[in-house]
Amino acid sequence: MALRCGIVGLPNVGKSTLFNCLSNAKAQSANFPFCTIEPNLGVITVPDKRLIRLAEIDNPKKVIPTTIEIVDIAGLVKGASKGEGLGNQFLANIREVDAIIHVIRCFENDNIIHVDGSINPIRDKEVIDIELQLKDLETVESRIAKLQKQAKVGNDRVAKKTVAVAERLRNVLVTGQSARTLVLTEDEEELIHDFFLLTRKPVVYVCNVDEASAAKGNSLTDAFRESVKDENAEILIIAAATEADIAELESYEEKQLFLEDLGLDEPGVNKLIHAAYHLLKLQTYFTTGADESRAWTFVKGIKAPKAAGIIHSDFEKGFIRAEVIKYNDYVTLESESACRELGKIAIEGKEYVVQDGDIMHFRFNV
Repeated sequence: MALRCGIVGLPNVGKSTLFNCLSNAKAQSANFPFCTIEPNLGVITVPDKRLIRLAEIDNPKKVIPTTIEIVDIAGLVKGASKGEGLGNQFLANIREVDAIIHVIRCFENDNIIHVDGSINPIRDKEVIDIELQLKDLETVESRIAKLQKQAKVGNDRVAKKTVAVAERLRNVLVTGQSARTLVLTEDEEELIHDFFLLTRKPVVYVCNVDEASAAKGNSLTDAFRESVKDENAEILIIAAATEADIAELESYEEKQLFLEDLGLDEPGVNKLIHAAYHLLKLQTYFTTGADESRAWTFVKGIKAPKAAGIIHSDFEKGFIRAEVIKYNDYVTLESESACRELGKIAIEGKEYVVQDGDIMHFRFNV
């Protein structure tokens, strides 16, 4: 399954710089607003040491990691919800993503102009939040009007239920809160799924800092963290310009030395990718052998047939059983045959809930 994350923020906060070090696709980066007009799309691999270890054991012909699509969306400004600064186009691009990476500027640099003339991460976040909330409010009110007509004309029970949920959403949005703050049941979530609300999407806040603040942050990141403490949000501190320098290094050893000098154990972009996975409740299972070692992304809690369908729809339709080896058993015994001999392969049926790190082989018949 393809996960798509959109990078948003005000102009000149470091979105394109972050995108560049995440992806091989290079977004134009310049010191003026709206440098990025069309959304840049990059496909990046998800770092997973487990896949590397499996490849070391099986020495396959191919190693295929799972991927994430990253969209660099042009900077929003005040009035974007009403079309200011090409706002409608940008907001439409955000609708298509699964999660939002909201970049917040937490560094001082007189050479990089701030669109509002000063550095204030709390204010910057509020500008983006307000524009997205206003757009969502417009969407919700429009849907309520249509659904109320639908409910009256055909006595449509589903429409009535959806109106009730939509009115609760409207009450949240008019108070200046994002739609994600409203707790809904699974059934209610399904009713408003096709609203594609911008502020219902999960968000990771990336505090973009200078190199000196990469390890521990600074007073700006401290203030920002305090301001969002009630949101239960993912917050990462990343020096995007430094990450871009690290990405340019050719060898793993060079990158590690650079990270050690900064007091970091891994690139910030790796942490960002893992944070996005955590937000969307995604996990990974593996298939491995002489031909291929491969990672597959699934939503936490799915059962074996649905997981098989990620590889091919026929696997799900004709599912018979799944042969499952736990990752730790595989890397300890270092072969499927050894796992089989020692009874480390479990035979699972249609009700098996797939676990993160499972090594799976599906039996099916179509």
